Amino acid sequence: MQVTLKNVKNNMEVSTFLTDSHEVKCCTVLCIISYSLCMLFFLCARTGMNAAVRAVVRVGIYTGAKVYVVYEGYQGLVDGRDHICQATWESVSMMLQLGGTVIGTARCQDFRTKEGRTNAACNLVKLGITNLCVIGGDGSLTGANQFRSEWSELLQILVKAGKITAEEAKQSSHLNIVGMVGSIDNDFCGTDMTIGTDSALHRIIEVVDAITTTAQSHQRAFILEVMGRHCGYLALVTALASGADWVFIPEMPPDDGWEDHLSLGYRLNVIIVAEGATDRFGKPITCDMIKNLVTKKLGFDTRATILGHVQRGGTPSAFDRILGSRMGVEAVMALLEATPETPACVVSLSGNQAVRLPLMECVQVTKDVTKAMADGRFEEAVKLRGKCSLSPYPSCLMSIPPSDPRPSLQSNINIGIMNVGAPCAGMNAAVRSAVRTGILQGHHMLVIHDGFEGLAHGHIEPISWAAVGNWTGEGGSNLGTKRTLPRSMIEDISLNVAKFNIHALVVIGGFEAFVGGMDLVTAREKYEELCIPIVVIPATVSNNVPGSDFSIGADTALNTITTTCDRIKQSAAGTKRRVFIIETMGGYCGYLATMAGLAGGADAAYIYEEPFGIHDLEVNVEHLVEKMKTTVKRGLVLRNEKCNPNYTTDFIFNLYSEEGKGVFDCRKNVLGHVQQGGTPSPFDRNFGTKLGSKAILWLTDKLKECYRHGEWQLSGGKTDSACVLGMRKKALVFQSLAELKLNSDFEHRIPKSQWWLKLRPILKILAKYKVSLDISEKTIMESIIKKRGVI
Repeated sequence: MQVTLKNVKNNMEVSTFLTDSHEVKCCTVLCIISYSLCMLFFLCARTGMNAAVRAVVRVGIYTGAKVYVVYEGYQGLVDGRDHICQATWESVSMMLQLGGTVIGTARCQDFRTKEGRTNAACNLVKLGITNLCVIGGDGSLTGANQFRSEWSELLQILVKAGKITAEEAKQSSHLNIVGMVGSIDNDFCGTDMTIGTDSALHRIIEVVDAITTTAQSHQRAFILEVMGRHCGYLALVTALASGADWVFIPEMPPDDGWEDHLSLGYRLNVIIVAEGATDRFGKPITCDMIKNLVTKKLGFDTRATILGHVQRGGTPSAFDRILGSRMGVEAVMALLEATPETPACVVSLSGNQAVRLPLMECVQVTKDVTKAMADGRFEEAVKLRGKCSLSPYPSCLMSIPPSDPRPSLQSNINIGIMNVGAPCAGMNAAVRSAVRTGILQGHHMLVIHDGFEGLAHGHIEPISWAAVGNWTGEGGSNLGTKRTLPRSMIEDISLNVAKFNIHALVVIGGFEAFVGGMDLVTAREKYEELCIPIVVIPATVSNNVPGSDFSIGADTALNTITTTCDRIKQSAAGTKRRVFIIETMGGYCGYLATMAGLAGGADAAYIYEEPFGIHDLEVNVEHLVEKMKTTVKRGLVLRNEKCNPNYTTDFIFNLYSEEGKGVFDCRKNVLGHVQQGGTPSPFDRNFGTKLGSKAILWLTDKLKECYRHGEWQLSGGKTDSACVLGMRKKALVFQSLAELKLNSDFEHRIPKSQWWLKLRPILKILAKYKVSLDISEKTIMESIIKKRGVI
């Protein structure tokens, strides 16, 4: 395959051939390696930045670039000398698990002046750097764009002053800039998640979980302030993920009279406040203000906690490491394809897709949000934020008293909820969200214990609002779950569906839930009781349910594996010349092994979807032998549990031990069911809450379509009445089980196509293998303003 890239320095076309041997060869090597790439990090350090540093450096070197890092941000760019250093492959090793940024960051007043920017330009020209990869907030990225727009003028000043020659100015005639957003507030418009946000949520949830146990044990209320001066994302997701009673955020001020509603008299445990929260008149709502209100009106013993900068530190989450790595790779690709006419872009995340957006459009929309809030146009501010920045399901939080009368919403709809398959973290959050959303819709909610077996045996009972109050942060499955499929119990199941008058069913689970849902649909021809709307919510550590790019529980398992890999790598770094073989779960699905390999910096990850043989194992061993000759004397190899029936974990361990004899020794670890347990991650709690709520709202609409002449005339026999609710690229979508059946490998219990397989080359490139990187699907720069419209 031949791929044509634009040379970023001389605007020359370079043909790159990807051969069958997967080696990358360039017909004009001089053009490829003649460009230099420079990377800067600004202002506050965010956890996850080091993954981006590592990716940019290694992929830049992989493409033939000289890569420089600038220490201390803009200040280092202005000062030059030792602050701008060429990076090597080994210099970015052992960075993934470190918080903050190893190359430093600082505020810089000098760069705000023309003289300072001129000095910065001089330092770059002298090193032949014409490409900048910048990470920071909207202010830092705006400064980078101004630097780019002034570039020609700055070169003229330098030539006139005799600091650079005319030839040097000609060789550095234009400057390309690509931005990545680092902000724990997630306040930059155009991206679903900024680097550092997920890690900050991990820190916050750890604290909130610890405080919640105290709050529930005593007649005591806690008010927690989290960061977010202009954006309430951290506060809102924390409230969703912790089951808080109240949340205050800048974009959604409470209605007038909120003080009276807060003090209705029912028990409060946790209240979350964003530091920038205000009422509709712009008056700040502070921790102390709420504390005094609760203490005075309710008489509760109340404590206030301001989390502060603890939210910025700590080990980065698996999500942030993968996000930083993917953004870093995309940033290098953007610079490779850039021309003098290409506007400065920012690499963003939309769903699970890396996208490029015009930098200044994103900055402008971000500023428009702040302006809209200052003017009291809060609904416009929320719209400008985008569909994923603020969750549309905050009503699931509120601890509405059970006695709250809602006669206008009462319905005679009964909705059953069950868990099927292996347990995983986040299942309980989905159940809680579904139950409370159903009650808010006026439905009667029923829970079914022990999966399809419980449905067949009548283990069904109604559940109340309060009964699921503390479920969000609990791991496993409180309803109980089994792998048994319904096909052998269809008659009993149909009888109980009729007996308990169940009008709709929510099935939360893994591949068994998917197959079980299809069994119920197939049985509709014989049992009309099963002609009811069914929604399958993917929940499994394996992430192997067709119809969804992500499953509830996979993120928690991934963080468990990543944390284990960090500790193992630390051990290997101390002992030197040691390789660890780690077996992960996932059945035949290699998602966990691949993504943990990206997050943990693995040298190889063996999976079923990518067949391998003895030659591949030999190449991997030789790679590690060569690696031991460098300063990085350790190795990490992941193996999916069912990647190959013959090349078992023991076989690979013995092979590596024998072939590496005298060079390195080996150890092996089988992680086992520890991957299924633990406290749910913030992502899984939030994802489960969204899916549970959206499933009930969809079922409600479906059932309303079926109400005719004062009675239910269910049209559940239609293929669109049994669906999987999952994330597809950029949105949550419902897909019929009948359609997904065609895209399923039932023998191996995996979808026939899986998005994450495209990340496999990145894993290998970052481990220094000579493989081809598929750039056939180029990311086209999108206009954020055209997509959302001018408000």
